[in-house]
Amino acid sequence: MKYKELYDFGALALMEAGIAEASLDARLLLEFICHTNRNDLLVHGDKEVLKEEQDIYVNYIERRKAHEPLQHITGEQEFMGLVFEVNENVLVPRQDTEVLVEEAMRCLHDGMSVLDMCTGSGCILLSLLKYSNGCKGVGADISPEAVATAKRNAQKSQIAEVSFVESDLFESVEGRYDIIVSNPPYISTGEISDLMEEVKVYEPVLALDGGEDGLFFYRKIIEEAPEYLNGGGYLFFEIGYDQAGAVTDEMKKAGYKEVTAVKDYAGLDRVVYGYMS
Repeated sequence: MKYKELYDFGALALMEAGIAEASLDARLLLEFICHTNRNDLLVHGDKEVLKEEQDIYVNYIERRKAHEPLQHITGEQEFMGLVFEVNENVLVPRQDTEVLVEEAMRCLHDGMSVLDMCTGSGCILLSLLKYSNGCKGVGADISPEAVATAKRNAQKSQIAEVSFVESDLFESVEGRYDIIVSNPPYISTGEISDLMEEVKVYEPVLALDGGEDGLFFYRKIIEEAPEYLNGGGYLFFEIGYDQAGAVTDEMKKAGYKEVTAVKDYAGLDRVVYGYMS
């Protein structure tokens, strides 16, 4: 089968299965298997695809038809210009989260120490360390599988000054840090059943469920973080679009200074941060 014919097969199959970005996903899966790029569809559409590559593509299309996330099929996702391993044990890194990294980088100076709470794949911490000089970091997560994934990503990123620890929030964390970043679970328990199938079926509930009102982990981290922050240290959160007011209030009540909310590129509240004097 020719390249364009195989793409057309995949795009139609995904469209009929109700996949929102059927054409894009069909193309990305084909490019991943054949090690090609988007120009090949235009310039080399009549190229014959190897039988073994055809078979893999058909299998991948079937998996995507079942709403398995594209990133779980390929096993990777780009974030902050880096490629991270992802799987069913960690959240797929999203572009919105890059706003958290960018805001934290404004306060990150050479030689600082960073703690990433609820680290997942490690993409936030590893991006901060990759784009800074002489900084070191620790990532904490309650999931041993997530910690193992983050360690593999650290090795792949060739970042040495980092460690990951299995920890129920701060339970196994030691030391003090200049910056604490966190993208904690923030979906309210009752809303999880309403999430798109790719999320509620395939992503870890541990990384989604933020309790009855979605704020459980914010309250815990806000309360405990001062014991792990150096003087003047910052606490950065990613938040849900409707949580800026509540998280800001909690941080102010706990004594954080200059608490600020930052919007993402869609104009939605995405980050809240402040410092502890």
